[in-house]
Amino acid sequence: MRIRGVKPFASAVGLLLGLLCAVEAAKVNKHKPWIETTYHGIVTENDDKVLLDPPLIALDKDAPLRYAESFEVTFTKEGEICGFRIHGQNVPFEAVVLDKSTGEGVIRAKDKLDCELQKEHTFTIQAYDCGEGPDGSNMKKSHKATVHIQVNDVNEYSPVFKEKSYKATVIEGKKYDSILKVEAVDADCSFQFSQICSYEIVTPDVPFTIDKDGSIKNTEKLNYSKERMYKLTVTAYDCGKNRASEDVLVKINIKPTCKPSWQGFNKRIEYEPGTGSLALFPSMHLETCEEPITSIQASIMLETNHIGKGCDRDTYSEKSLHKLCGASAGTVELLPAPSNSANWTVGLPTDNGHDSDQVFEFNGTQAIKVPEGVVSTTLKEPFTISVWMRHGPGGREKETILCNSDKTEMNRHHYSLYVHNCRLVLLLRQEPTESENYKPAEFHWKLDQACDKEWHHYVLNIEFPAVTLFVDGATFEPFLVTEDYPLHASKIETQLTIGACWQDLSGHDNDTETLSEPLTGGSARMTQYFRGNLAGLMIRSGKLENKKVIDCLYTCKEGLDVQLPEEVASAVKVEFNPNQSSLSLEGDDIESFEKVMQHISYLNSRQFPTPGIRHLRVSTTVKCFNEETCISVPDSEGYVMVLQPEEPKISLSGIDHFARGAAEFESTEGVTLFPELRIVSTITREVEVEAETEAEGEDDPTVQETVVSEEIMHNLDTCEVTVVGDELNGDHESLEVDLAQIQQRALEMSSSNVGMVITGVNTMANYEQVLHLIRYRNWHTEALFDRKFKLVCSELNGRYISNEFKVEVNVIHTANPMDHANNAMVQPQFINQVQHASVDLSGHNLANTHQASVVPSAATIVIVVCVSFLVFMIILGVFRIRAAHQSTMRDQENGKENEMDWDDSALTITVNPMETYEDQHSSEEEGDEEEEESEDGEEEDDITSAESDSSEDEGGEQEDQQGSSRQQQLEWDDSTY
Repeated sequence: MRIRGVKPFASAVGLLLGLLCAVEAAKVNKHKPWIETTYHGIVTENDDKVLLDPPLIALDKDAPLRYAESFEVTFTKEGEICGFRIHGQNVPFEAVVLDKSTGEGVIRAKDKLDCELQKEHTFTIQAYDCGEGPDGSNMKKSHKATVHIQVNDVNEYSPVFKEKSYKATVIEGKKYDSILKVEAVDADCSFQFSQICSYEIVTPDVPFTIDKDGSIKNTEKLNYSKERMYKLTVTAYDCGKNRASEDVLVKINIKPTCKPSWQGFNKRIEYEPGTGSLALFPSMHLETCEEPITSIQASIMLETNHIGKGCDRDTYSEKSLHKLCGASAGTVELLPAPSNSANWTVGLPTDNGHDSDQVFEFNGTQAIKVPEGVVSTTLKEPFTISVWMRHGPGGREKETILCNSDKTEMNRHHYSLYVHNCRLVLLLRQEPTESENYKPAEFHWKLDQACDKEWHHYVLNIEFPAVTLFVDGATFEPFLVTEDYPLHASKIETQLTIGACWQDLSGHDNDTETLSEPLTGGSARMTQYFRGNLAGLMIRSGKLENKKVIDCLYTCKEGLDVQLPEEVASAVKVEFNPNQSSLSLEGDDIESFEKVMQHISYLNSRQFPTPGIRHLRVSTTVKCFNEETCISVPDSEGYVMVLQPEEPKISLSGIDHFARGAAEFESTEGVTLFPELRIVSTITREVEVEAETEAEGEDDPTVQETVVSEEIMHNLDTCEVTVVGDELNGDHESLEVDLAQIQQRALEMSSSNVGMVITGVNTMANYEQVLHLIRYRNWHTEALFDRKFKLVCSELNGRYISNEFKVEVNVIHTANPMDHANNAMVQPQFINQVQHASVDLSGHNLANTHQASVVPSAATIVIVVCVSFLVFMIILGVFRIRAAHQSTMRDQENGKENEMDWDDSALTITVNPMETYEDQHSSEEEGDEEEEESEDGEEEDDITSAESDSSEDEGGEQEDQQGSSRQQQLEWDDSTY
């Protein structure tokens, strides 16, 4: 080593001595060479140069240090890298040292590489130094490093089609999504060059196109008469733009039209109510155009969304439906059909008909207030809210379904149910408690059903803090629950509203208590109006609705049905959706499949279904042995026409006019209003009758249409008794009924000052029995002469209504102002057995069945005047009768207790103002009235107000004297004689 110093001599000598020591030490090969642990390389096929990362460099600590600009250092071989060694079997690479002093080297391929044979190579490599001395003894090796080399592809191959040619057959007049598919492959190893990027039809002016996947389809409907076969030349390109080495020939044959479809399908199918199930496809079969089928799938859809609330259901009141489905008592109906007892829904638009469910429309400007007392002020937990709702996409404002808020001042919302941005939200503020901790207050559900403009059934079971939502019978959990403090204690009354929320503008909003948005616009009392349709809004306090009841409420009364024959039950798979409006079939045997289709039927279990159209669609998918030529079966569409059911005529009949004594009205039992009421329902239908007409030499049968009336049985859901005239005065009169009998028949009763309403779905017979028990009481009858009542019954929530059956009851007053001990024992509806001349009060005749009101109130004054005159005439007549017939009367009245001795010291006169004869359908002559009395005498005892037991004994003599039929009697009361 030579050192050429550029410094002062003293420093050079010191440095030289240090270097000499270092050189002596460096002559010993102490260290191994060092290389990286892992290398990654890339080489292109047909090339030998490998690009490594990191570069191949070996370092050795035995190498002397190099000092730039100060010294020139000449390395000895102890610090040099003499070579690299590759380990592995059949490794097609070698490593070469480029500079021994720096340890730099390269890896190169021994021969040309082929990516298609091997894409990657992995091996290990070592570096070794030159050792010590001239002979290279004590040579050191580095550790082994891993080398990964990837061979890059060159686009050297062209696409090649798998088949030499392709064939397909299509049917004329049809456009196919895919007729057949050609496929080519590329032998290049890389994804880029091995993929087929496009296909091309080389043949010009043909009605076909091919996509990048090789699927060929026609661009227009093909015509067999125009061209029977098309020959197409198709080529392919890989992603490196290399074209196929050879194009391929595609032949497409055209077949004349054979239309695969369901045959024997009637587009219009009429369903007559009450006939049970109706087969929809009794003679249906599938035309496959001789194409072999491996499997077949079909779906049958019955569209009922336009009927009622999504399908045909019973149209009873929601309260009655809950009871029919097994719900316990305590259900309050907030959207009832308008009636005298529930009139808060009168102003709401409805569906304008009773054929189907009655629904209410809210257009964003309407809302109703529920009267106080309908729902308790504080709901007892647990409780249930259920509602039918149809709602479309709304705006950003809240739309309130139900809201209970402060009536004045603070405008707090105690609980509410509203829709906001397709979310259903229940607000439930807790009442004041000792603890003022946060509690769950708002429950949010994000539902597509809330904005799809379809009917859905919502049920919320609230058992704080848990709230469960059922939509069409399926359970939904809230995605968000927010908390708030309980309400502050206050004595402010609340207002329950439907369709909006009550807002009192006279008070002041409380920021901590008010959850509602401030009122804007022209409304003075309501805010957050609802836009949509609601029906069946119910609140049930104290108990949750169970899943069985919820499913019952949602279940449709119409749908599809199928009775599988035993021989094909296992060959075809059948599945229904929950409301049976659609079913799917799957099988592989066409014959069995057709048998199942022929047993599919429509069923409507309602006695009086909603008439109209139900659209029907059959969608079919088939699979063939040859998918390329497989047929396509078009959808078959038709409709079921549910005919108008024969409307029942509900007739109420019975005694419509009678009189009773005042004492009977004042008794604890009162007077029965409808003792012999009958409820009959009939339908009228036309029946074709064949009649044979005899002619010379031939019989000519003809068909005649005859109208017949047929009695039917069905349920009733409401009977309402209404007072005609002045309302009931609760201080001295009432309508009463045995509540135990009502409850025994699962009915409910509500009463008011206008009458009584009995509700619940039950038979006509049970309603008859209950109506027989209705009594009228009046414990101050001094000024009462008559009372009139009206009875109306209905079925299906007012869809069918009976006639108005009117009843008039008259009060019989005694003319004696004094009460006598013996007279107190005499019942006012009977006449004592006394023989006197009868008095004709034809103006007060109650036997005329054609009179709607026989005794008007004004006529009472006339009667009083007439009675006074009659008293005088009778006194004069008695003396003449006694003188002329004294002996005869003694013989006839021998043994009778009621023989009269005249004493005018205690004269008591009882007037029988009427005798009632119940003959509703005919008018008898006066001369035949004696026979009528003998035939109907037993009935008259029940319905007349003062009929004497001795009328038959005295009737003959009195009729001879009067010369006309007796309708009224004047009674002498000798009980105090």
